[in-house]
Amino acid sequence: MQVAVVLFPRVTALDAIGPYEVLQHLPEVDVVFTGAHRGEVRTDNGYLGLTVDRSLDEVTAPDVVVVPGGPGTRDLLGDTPYRDWLRAVHPGTRFTTSVCTGSLVLGAAGLLEGLTATTHWGAYELLREFGAEPVQQRVVEHLDRRVITAAGVSSGIDMAIRLVELLLDEVSAKAAQVFIEYDPQPPFDAGHPSKVGEDVMKRISGFALARSTS
Repeated sequence: MQVAVVLFPRVTALDAIGPYEVLQHLPEVDVVFTGAHRGEVRTDNGYLGLTVDRSLDEVTAPDVVVVPGGPGTRDLLGDTPYRDWLRAVHPGTRFTTSVCTGSLVLGAAGLLEGLTATTHWGAYELLREFGAEPVQQRVVEHLDRRVITAAGVSSGIDMAIRLVELLLDEVSAKAAQVFIEYDPQPPFDAGHPSKVGEDVMKRISGFALARSTS
């Protein structure tokens, strides 16, 4: 079973690596990193490089597609090889999935028209422009359409564990979760804007500015 994790310049690392870490241990699964061209792409802040092992042209029939998010998704929303590739491979996948703003790429490919979907909380309105109905859920499934979207960054781990259950069984999914010791106990209940105050949101704006100027 082939899982294709899509890479592109300015991808958010955990969006791709979170699902990879869950799926790569399964003996039934071959995880490949694909993109427009073989070679290194730099992540959103430029500090980290990830390697595209196979070009999109070389990955023609993946069983599962994972499209991560990141600032670089904005460059993939027009007439690009990524959009065309998604349209070509989706009819044959078992599941086509996204993490964070990767759902915008699915939307641009026409895969979310009329569906509820999720993304990073800061991109709800942009997602709506592609015909989807944004919802505040960690993972949104449309199993009849073979589409799953996950919210911001860390939710890709949740989505990948659910994928293991769908592809294999519940025992395998629990085993994958135990293996990576995914047992979240964050020090704060602050995982969404609805749970924090204005002071925290202002600090987030500072983080975003620092990233854009780094």
